[in-house]
Amino acid sequence: MTKIALMTLGCKLNYAETSTYERGFRSAGLEVVPYKQSADLYLINTCSVTATADQKSRNLIRRVHRTNPEAKIVVTGCSAELRRAEIEKIEGVWKVFGCKEKAQVVPDCLAGLGFPAETVTADAVFGAYSSGERTRSFLKVQDGCDNYCNYCTVPYARGGSRNLPICECVRMAREIAAQGVKEIVLTGVNTGDYGKTTGESFLSLLQALNEVEGIERYRISSIEPNLLSSEIIDWIASGTKFQPHFHIPLQTGSDTLLAAMGRRYTTAFFSGKLAYIRRVLGEGVFFGIDVMVGLPGETPELFEETVAFLRQIRPAFIHVFPYSRRPGTPAADMPGQVDEEEKKRRVAVLEELCLQLHSEFVASQKGTRVSVLFESKEKDGTMGGYSGNYIRVTRPYDPALSGKIVELTL
Repeated sequence: MTKIALMTLGCKLNYAETSTYERGFRSAGLEVVPYKQSADLYLINTCSVTATADQKSRNLIRRVHRTNPEAKIVVTGCSAELRRAEIEKIEGVWKVFGCKEKAQVVPDCLAGLGFPAETVTADAVFGAYSSGERTRSFLKVQDGCDNYCNYCTVPYARGGSRNLPICECVRMAREIAAQGVKEIVLTGVNTGDYGKTTGESFLSLLQALNEVEGIERYRISSIEPNLLSSEIIDWIASGTKFQPHFHIPLQTGSDTLLAAMGRRYTTAFFSGKLAYIRRVLGEGVFFGIDVMVGLPGETPELFEETVAFLRQIRPAFIHVFPYSRRPGTPAADMPGQVDEEEKKRRVAVLEELCLQLHSEFVASQKGTRVSVLFESKEKDGTMGGYSGNYIRVTRPYDPALSGKIVELTL
């Protein structure tokens, strides 16, 4: 039996796509093995969000070839799109698939291995969802981005904004429900931009998914603040399966830098959006915020503006990462590039602030009633799960609660 190992670098979107490739290869009769085992075929789904991610992708390809020089290596993902010529030259690489060739990965590889396979042309969007977890699945509903922020390579790596039709998203959600999964996280590159290619709306998608039987909870993985409309917020608050948990990219709390980077909102708009959500859904809403430090032109004073703004809006979590200079983007040639050591210092400052804000949020929710979806057993004999507003709860292991939603008081 032909053995295949699959490896994923980067985001949950990549994870969902790799899971879909895996299901395709399994159904064709290939044996899926851990990537540290010997395999006939290796699929590496790469990331290119930073220069470090690109380097990790190339290093992984070379390491796989050194370990098993007879194996065929398939490379897809963002680095495969942006660094295709470079990757094709790496010894051991058999096939490379760019952003609009993802639907061809499984059939092309199967045909190349001598398996019966249908010919598939490049698709506008490759539908995908993750599998393997009992409690949660990441469902890809959208791909690509049209924003072209000045620091970002994603539109070049993933292509323009495009989406699956609602009927296809609902079909995949029903497949997920049939596996006993209770929670779906909607993923995309610019998820709130849903509808560009089908003329549908993001709200209509949410309403259709809300009716899928068997799925008890939904989360929106990441959505731009200007695309999270009051209409969507009001509908979620009306009594739906969508949880009071939002992941919203901020990138910087400086209006000067927001404008310089081509972001489509101001700090006043951002804080107003969070205030409206809290007013409608309550103070127990969990906000996860993306922040990038060390953007070109981020002086110490502008960084302190970001710190002050984060203290003002009080997110429950800050996902902090340093700016990575990406060749070909406008920001790469801007003056005021920040020293790498200073970026590390600023990351540490915000990580410390994150710990403080998260502790304060959890403390503020003590005594409230929540619903927790419990997962499987931990190594220490406990089990854990997340409340609707994304607070981690642990308790002694009880097999009867695994995969179940339980009401309790924090």
